[in-house]
Amino acid sequence: MSMDYEQYLSKTAIDLKPSGIRRFFDLAASMEGVISLGVGEPDFITPWNIRDEAINALQDGYTSYTANAGLIELRQEISNYVQRRFDVHYDPENQIIVTVGASQSLDLAFRAIVNPGDEVLIVEPAFVSYASLVLLAGGVPVPISTYSDNGFKVTPEQIEAAITDKTKAVLICTPNNPTGTCLNKEELTQIANVIQKHDLICLTDEIYAELTYDDGFTSMASIPGMYERTILINGFSKGFAMTGWRLGFVAAPKEMVDLMVKIYQYTTMCAPHMLQRAAIEALQNSTDQVEHMRESYWRRRNYIVQALNNIGLSCHIPGGAFYVFPSIKQTGLSSEEFASELLQQEKVAVVPGNAFGESGEGYIRCSYATSIEQLQEAMKRMGRFIDSLK
Repeated sequence: MSMDYEQYLSKTAIDLKPSGIRRFFDLAASMEGVISLGVGEPDFITPWNIRDEAINALQDGYTSYTANAGLIELRQEISNYVQRRFDVHYDPENQIIVTVGASQSLDLAFRAIVNPGDEVLIVEPAFVSYASLVLLAGGVPVPISTYSDNGFKVTPEQIEAAITDKTKAVLICTPNNPTGTCLNKEELTQIANVIQKHDLICLTDEIYAELTYDDGFTSMASIPGMYERTILINGFSKGFAMTGWRLGFVAAPKEMVDLMVKIYQYTTMCAPHMLQRAAIEALQNSTDQVEHMRESYWRRRNYIVQALNNIGLSCHIPGGAFYVFPSIKQTGLSSEEFASELLQQEKVAVVPGNAFGESGEGYIRCSYATSIEQLQEAMKRMGRFIDSLK
């Protein structure tokens, strides 16, 4: 007897859209000779001193649970790091949680602040998980579209226009995935004024903070009046080339962190002990390696932006992260069609822009977290593909 499983399953989970990033990545992985500019993952191996510390921690028997919020030694180092880099102080005892990746930090944050029907404003194009995490928490994601004519920067007027009596929070990612757009201190201050005026919470995803290239980085939590209403999300995946380690952290006012820890107790318990030991090493002794990776990405950014513009794909200069978001509107193809045909004809994998929201239609995301030689070959193939469309 066959069962109708749909009646037993979560309607919210059923209605979630599958990740547009993973779909193209999985398709590319099944083909030979593909150059992938798809998944946002550093091509650098985690620095050896960090790996070595994880090995030592295993050999020394650090295989037990830690406190739910993480090792106090690591939380102290995170506190030092945030103070040093962003001029914001968080108490390691009760304002920081070590999580299983920054994605879990976001999940905990949404679960802690969202009540059924609460609206969360999300600046788009946006990372694919944001809206889904809001939905899973019982909230309503409300997109705010940005556009290439001003470098995909959201304006305070756009945020204010989207606010209703159900709005609970605003989610901002800077540097942004997928556009690479950075918001400077003045721009953040203008947005902060709107958030404070309407008594909202701000979730700020700063996972790419180490990878900024031109004007430095300002944390939303450092803007006057925002510390008390900001949930800061960060982690080790991008800047420290530690994606597979799944280590992130969230820093926020004690009242919010207390609730997130309570949720954490019933879901994950804690991040792996030995990896937390390695994260301490990352924060204490990896500044030079992080800077080396940042400089390499900067050179690749400069190359790929010029190359894309040369082959006829208009592309703004991103201020951070390791993505470019060129327009493909002039080809007459949709984002999905362009990405699919490019993969089939020239074996270059990119992500269609509409995977990041409706305002991403007409664009593609290319990650330049790969070698310059691979980027050069990818641009050669993409140029050939563009020529075939004329």
